[in-house]
Amino acid sequence: MQLRPSERRQVKLRLGISGASGFGKTKSALLLAYGMTNDWNKIAVIDTENSSASLYSDLGSFNVLDLSPPYTPERYIEAISVCEKAKISVVIIDSITHEWNGSGGCLEIHEKLGGRFQDWSQVSPRHQAFIDKILQSECHIITTARRKIEYDIDRDSSGKLKVQKLGTKEITKEGFEYELTINFELINENHLVRASKDRTGLFMNKPEFIINSATGRKILDWCNSGTNLQDARNKIKGCENLNDLKVLYNHYAQWRELLEYDFKQQKDTITTNEHLLTTQNFSNNGSIHYQS
Repeated sequence: MQLRPSERRQVKLRLGISGASGFGKTKSALLLAYGMTNDWNKIAVIDTENSSASLYSDLGSFNVLDLSPPYTPERYIEAISVCEKAKISVVIIDSITHEWNGSGGCLEIHEKLGGRFQDWSQVSPRHQAFIDKILQSECHIITTARRKIEYDIDRDSSGKLKVQKLGTKEITKEGFEYELTINFELINENHLVRASKDRTGLFMNKPEFIINSATGRKILDWCNSGTNLQDARNKIKGCENLNDLKVLYNHYAQWRELLEYDFKQQKDTITTNEHLLTTQNFSNNGSIHYQS
């Protein structure tokens, strides 16, 4: 356990787009993904929406993985793994709603176990494994989610029951938004979005807008603006003593496996150089100079 200076590193995007049916979730996700890749072949859609993504095949030749019931967390995890093995850059999960509230999804699994509170002990770890797969993936990931209108029933001053519209809510497990880098909410049929969560600072408290390819390019620039592995390797190679190398070793703790070879090579180089310097100094100090 050791403190280190804060440093923003390059990240993989975790972005959510939610909205009611017909508001443009799939097309918005595709345009954003293309802005990040500039190559339709590097985009894959995990489609749970009855092949709706294929309706936008006129945009470009992106990849589609049709996912049918049962919508278990494990099948979503497997689909993401297929995309990773295919070296896809941006994975669009359209949509995550089915993993929670679809046929074979978490709510149905819980119900079949008996629907008791204690039954969540068997369901929650499976759902968390799905979330972890999204967060740990080597791909940029865009998720879409359906939204539903929330109502509340209350009594007015006269005692009559009154139905009150509270707004809309994503159909997935509560709290998913907190895991994301950015969460966009589509607010109408004109495809206008606003940011309900934004760690980049690019969109929060800004006017509503329509997602396009330029949105993806702007987000990619932010993702790539931090320190990357090559920067780390250059710093390791520039170390001239073991103390500085140890500082970097602790600083890049999360990348140790990826940088293990670099650290070993530089340690060997420093050790060799120090040995040569020590040998040379000993030779110089121990030499006898004759004067004529």
